[in-house]
Amino acid sequence: MTNREFFEALNLLEKEKGIPVAYMIEKIQNAVSIAVKRDANGGEDNIVEIDPAENRFFVAVRKQVVEEVEDPALEIGLAEALSKKKNAKIGDLIEIPLDPKHFGRIAAMSAKHVIRQGIREAERGQLYAEYQSKQRDIVTATVMKTDPKRGSVTVEIGRSEAILPKSEQVPGEEYNDGDRIRVYVSDVVSGEKGVKVMISRIHPGLVRRLFEMNIPEVYDGTVEIKAISREAGTRSKVAVYSKDENVDAVGACIGPKGARVNTIVEELGGEKIDVIRYSEDPAEFVAAALSPATVLSVEIDPELPKACRVTVPDHQLSLAIGNKGHNARLAARLTGWKIDIRPESGYYGEDDPEPSSNE
Repeated sequence: MTNREFFEALNLLEKEKGIPVAYMIEKIQNAVSIAVKRDANGGEDNIVEIDPAENRFFVAVRKQVVEEVEDPALEIGLAEALSKKKNAKIGDLIEIPLDPKHFGRIAAMSAKHVIRQGIREAERGQLYAEYQSKQRDIVTATVMKTDPKRGSVTVEIGRSEAILPKSEQVPGEEYNDGDRIRVYVSDVVSGEKGVKVMISRIHPGLVRRLFEMNIPEVYDGTVEIKAISREAGTRSKVAVYSKDENVDAVGACIGPKGARVNTIVEELGGEKIDVIRYSEDPAEFVAAALSPATVLSVEIDPELPKACRVTVPDHQLSLAIGNKGHNARLAARLTGWKIDIRPESGYYGEDDPEPSSNE
């Protein structure tokens, strides 16, 4: 390969891969310098100059002129020095250009290795930067294949692949090859094996981003999401608040005839969503969190931290607890309080276990 072909290759690499020529030149200079040091005819003190403007690729070693050579890597005898520089004298430090044929082999091997490594590093860096910008956001992915044993799904996101583990899938959802699904990017990790994109369909952040994308007041900060609790595929509770007294935070999220929240429900495959009015008053917040059940009273337990007893009408007990305890658990997660739910009469039916949520 001639110098011209070498620089044309670097320019093509920049154009196709987006890897700057200057970046590759720096890597190649370092690699050739190390290769020269390791070579039997090379030297510790060397010069590697790569100038794309002049199509120049120059490599030389520096050696000190001595009467008797003790270290060939650093020293050169006077007679040999004079053959390379006419006015050389003892004590001089002279530059000795490497033989093009010999240097060509060194350069070719070093450049080849560095270019491969440089491409991997640059692509990894580009990929990491690209997905870092999408962290805690929703992206569209294409299903490539499903592992029948583990249940994990391999998806394609842009130029990369990612794994949607069984544990991050919504129970009951099925994924077929070619399906386009929306996933939440929970984290991006760059390691020796490349960039790993962590994705999820059950993360509460998915619900948060859908609210931000579909409700202008949430997007612009007029309405703030204070907390989210979610049991993916079943129900989510979202606590909202607005500092603006003229803005109904719950109404803004639900929309006319429930249009706004229904859009999000459809996106989540029918998962129910309770939009709760956040309150600094724990009793008010806990009562609201148990929606759609009606709460008669909330008594704060003075002896236990963040614990309370809630009383509901007898006919609302099952609703307050929810199917398999979903409603009570979600309310506890949303508020951060231990909630002990009691019927107004104090009597539990045969089918009603004593309800309490400790999450």
